[in-house]
Amino acid sequence: MSCRRAGRFLKVLVLAGFIVVGGCFLLSGCSTAPKTLKSDISGPQVIVNPDTLRLGVARVTGTNLVFDGSGYQPEDTVVIVLLGPEETEIAIAEGQVRDDGTFRTAVGPLGKIDGILRARISGAYTKDGKYNQFILITQPPIPTGVYTVKATGMISDQEAETTMNIKKPSLGDRAKDWLGTKLGKIKHGRT
Repeated sequence: MSCRRAGRFLKVLVLAGFIVVGGCFLLSGCSTAPKTLKSDISGPQVIVNPDTLRLGVARVTGTNLVFDGSGYQPEDTVVIVLLGPEETEIAIAEGQVRDDGTFRTAVGPLGKIDGILRARISGAYTKDGKYNQFILITQPPIPTGVYTVKATGMISDQEAETTMNIKKPSLGDRAKDWLGTKLGKIKHGRT
C-alpha cells in the first residue's frame, strides 16, 4: 500500500513540476502593452516596440523591433540610431515618411546581427552541396543598459527621442542559444 501511495505522490509531484515550468514559460512571454503615438503631440515623436530587448541571439533575431514616428516632413527619410553605454552608437534602421508625416520601420536582419549582436552571418557548403548559413559570434554584443533611440530626418533634420532597455539574456534565452549552437545555427570563433 505504501508503494502505491509513493507512486501516486511521485506522479502528482511530476505533474505539479510540469505545471510550474509551463506557467513560467507562459509568464515569461507576457509583456506590457505596446506603446502608441500620442495624438496630442504635433511635433516629431518616436516610439519603439518592444521597449525592452534581451541579448540572447535567438531572442534578438526572433524579435520584431519596430519604430513608429509622427510629426515629420512628408517624403523625408528618417534614420534610427541607438545611443547608449560605453559610447555605443549604431544606426539600425531607416524609414520613409508618409504623406501624413508618419513612418514605420523595423530593424532588419543586418541591423540585429551586425549592429546589436556585433556578429556576422556566415555559411559553408555541406557535402551534399547545400549552403548552411549560421550566425558567427566573434565578440560580445552591445552593452546592456538604457539606450536613447534617436530618429532624425535626413532632409529636415527634425529629431525625436525615446528610450529602450537592453538587458542580459535570460536563462531561457541562454538555453535557446545553447540549442542553436548544438544545431550549428550559432557558432563562436574569429572572423
